[in-house]
Amino acid sequence: MFFLLPIIQSFLKPCPCMFFFFFILSSTCFTSTEAYDPLDPNGNITIKWDIKSWDPDGYLAVVTINNFQQYRHISSPGWSLGWTWAKKEVIWNMVGGQATEQGDCSKFKGNTPHCCKKDPTIVDLLPGTPYNQQISNCCKGGVLSSWAQDPINAVAAFQLSVGRAGTTNKTVKLPKNFTLKAPGPGYTCGPAKIVKPTQFMTGDKRRVTQALMTWNVTCTYSQFLAQKTPTCCVSLSSFYNDTIVPCPTCSCGCQGTKSQSDNCVEPDSPHLASVVSNLGKNSLTSLVQCTRHMCPIKVHWHIKLNYKEYWRVKVTVTNFNYRMNYSDWNLVIQHPNFENLTELFSFNYKSITPYGTINDTAMLWGIKFYNDFLMQAGPIGNVQSELLFRKDKSTFTFEKGWAFPTRIYFNGDNCVMPPPDAYPWLPNTGSRREVSLLAMMMVSLVALVFYAFA
Repeated sequence: MFFLLPIIQSFLKPCPCMFFFFFILSSTCFTSTEAYDPLDPNGNITIKWDIKSWDPDGYLAVVTINNFQQYRHISSPGWSLGWTWAKKEVIWNMVGGQATEQGDCSKFKGNTPHCCKKDPTIVDLLPGTPYNQQISNCCKGGVLSSWAQDPINAVAAFQLSVGRAGTTNKTVKLPKNFTLKAPGPGYTCGPAKIVKPTQFMTGDKRRVTQALMTWNVTCTYSQFLAQKTPTCCVSLSSFYNDTIVPCPTCSCGCQGTKSQSDNCVEPDSPHLASVVSNLGKNSLTSLVQCTRHMCPIKVHWHIKLNYKEYWRVKVTVTNFNYRMNYSDWNLVIQHPNFENLTELFSFNYKSITPYGTINDTAMLWGIKFYNDFLMQAGPIGNVQSELLFRKDKSTFTFEKGWAFPTRIYFNGDNCVMPPPDAYPWLPNTGSRREVSLLAMMMVSLVALVFYAFA
């Protein structure tokens, strides 16, 4: 759009009201930042409180965290859950989790509560915790798998004994102001809502019990809240065109800017080893390789071969972050030919159908103990696979960029795609690249408004 600025500026002089026109027009060109994912419209993290029994001054509850997001997981150092008590509650003890701070418990004589803070923050216990401090689904270091990738490990739980609280359904006050960090910001939690009590099956499966009281809290993710800039980008290439379309410049930031000057290092820098070791691996502060795109992750889609009835694609994921190893990573790719995917090499695959019966979205992730661990930036900081598609004669074509994906996510974050008019074109059309539709519409609208107010 920048090439239109001189034209726009010349038209704005005789007609100041056109400022409003371009504001409305430009507002339709930006991606929404609200917590809604079109590829996982029902995805959320649900926090469930089940009161199991009443105590003399409160209750015993089990808190369960269910990650119902299809492809967005929580990696190390894991989740942390916070809330504000409605009254003067304290946590007497916990199993399967712990409060990060005890707070001021000086008013208590004899037994000291586990936590006296008005706004406690709870974290998971680490693997290897003694069995007498564990409950089911605890002690994973705060790591939660995505629902589609590993539903068994998409659940976490802890138990807490709450004192100075109500001892009946009518006197218990629900906590408020819930927060979920995973491990940084990104999630927005709604208020607690009382729901139908959870039912539990006994070990012999002959009796059903139920919670005395249950409430749920729903938390949704927003990529904009998690990080102000994107975290990944996409590059494209094909066998029929020598052009390699790189990630758009400054996809995740620009070199030389104040915010990026300390977070970028050249791969051949003599100080690379010392800089990387300063904060250690898996730091929340990225240290990326200096590139034009400045993204921690790049996904490359290469159209490799064309057969009579099939066509083949190579997908490569490269890590440019020197301070992050990505465990249990995943990709979500949207392409109209996924309903004809025939074979996949060295990746796991699951079809995701956010639009009902339309099968155009796939989730890909690494094979356990083979390539499910994406190493830090360097010679082995990449994973790759090949996909074999069967041609559907009614839709298949290499023209107009059809063979390239429309959207790619890495670990649940939307990656920056090159503009469609930059895609590699077939040789017989490459010399007459067409002007993008958006550019023509902009010029036409400018002309119409100019003549209307002339």
